[in-house]
Amino acid sequence: MSCIGFLSPAHRAALAASGEGGPPLSAFTSPPASASKVRRVRALAADPTPAIRESAALSHHAPIDVLEHLADDADPSVRACVARNPRTPTWVLTALAADRSPRVRGWVAAHRLCHPDLLARLAADPDPAVRAVVAWAAGWQH
Repeated sequence: MSCIGFLSPAHRAALAASGEGGPPLSAFTSPPASASKVRRVRALAADPTPAIRESAALSHHAPIDVLEHLADDADPSVRACVARNPRTPTWVLTALAADRSPRVRGWVAAHRLCHPDLLARLAADPDPAVRAVVAWAAGWQH
């Protein structure tokens, strides 16, 4: 049974109206991160446990300087998480494209901001998995 059946007529009307002329429901964005949220992400990024640093690297609230710092992390899983973060800037992705870990390079190739020139460079990567991600990503519109 669908939960739509539990909506009142007024709720159904408001839901229907949200797509007509107004912004779609998918256009909702979260409010900006509070200072305390950013402080927590910075604390996570400094934690000695790689899994904790991974969560900081994946955070949508991670400041760019934190992502830059974590892009140089000793643990490849943390660097891969930086490459996965949709907010990671292109200059950080460019640096990560030369990472010694094929997993990191593969995530760079899969990133929506990966520049076509960078994808072309990764298409010649020695690792077949990275080249496969490049082939997959080439189908996306950049």
